[in-house]
Amino acid sequence: MSKQNFASQIAVGDEVLDFFIAKNPGVRVGSNQKMYFDITLADKSGEINGKKWDVSEAESATLSAIAEGDVVKIKASVTEWNGVKQLRIGKIRKQAVSDEVDMSDLVKAAPEAASDMYTYILEKANAIADEGLRAMAVAFLTENKERLLYYPAASRNHHAEFAGLLYHIKRMLAMGIRACEVYTNLDRDWVVCGVILHDMEKLNEIESNELGISPGYSFEGKMLGHIAQGIKAVDKLAEKVGLDREKAIMLEHMILSHHYEPDFGSPKKPLFPEAELLHYLDMLDAKMFDFQDALESVLPGNFSDHVRTLDGRQLYKPTFKE
Repeated sequence: MSKQNFASQIAVGDEVLDFFIAKNPGVRVGSNQKMYFDITLADKSGEINGKKWDVSEAESATLSAIAEGDVVKIKASVTEWNGVKQLRIGKIRKQAVSDEVDMSDLVKAAPEAASDMYTYILEKANAIADEGLRAMAVAFLTENKERLLYYPAASRNHHAEFAGLLYHIKRMLAMGIRACEVYTNLDRDWVVCGVILHDMEKLNEIESNELGISPGYSFEGKMLGHIAQGIKAVDKLAEKVGLDREKAIMLEHMILSHHYEPDFGSPKKPLFPEAELLHYLDMLDAKMFDFQDALESVLPGNFSDHVRTLDGRQLYKPTFKE
């Protein structure tokens, strides 16, 4: 079965025998006090939840050995729960990576080459006219190049993929630069630097292997989050490159306010126009990613499953989108 369209091709009652990447695997105990195995199964086309019911004590030890990022082979049937497809697993085992497994089918990646995106972003950083802001952006990019080439922008949800953080920054930059052509009161230097640095501490908030697969969040990420971490990092980097205090505080404010609402981690709303734009660039790119991701495997004339990150909406792909 094509990994490109897995979700759209399977139907309730189908049998599945295939390879997947394991995400968030674990043996749980249900309300009936019986053990079951819960796992998110991922490939390049997306993710689907799977469950193995009535797990015995002997099976529990074997299943507990399946870790985040492992390749697994499953035999399962397709079921549905609350309108969402799910796999009822009959058999599951860890699979050694070999010629039998095509990792390019399994690893979800940004649609552009990481090296090309990095070059684009670095060129925009080097074009910043303000010496201090340029030093901040270039220092971050050069010091973190190795990880930026594979890091996801999230553990789950938008841009949770190989080189997803670069893809998020690159698209925001492209939109931000165009916005500066329309809204001529904006300072392009601040927009470019703010975009490059706004999620800089996701590299330390999120844990990831070199395939861009994240098992979750680091200790500091759980305790502080990338916004608080980012303020600390900007403060330290500003001192290192000699950025003056006013500009350092304004950059910290851009990071602090880019989620806009206290419920999403921002205790302050933007207080200057480039900070306001940063929030909307960030939100727009996340939403557009979620729309594209949800509709990618939907056949024309059909609706997607409920998309949790888009308020549970079922999205429609028109018939002319062949």
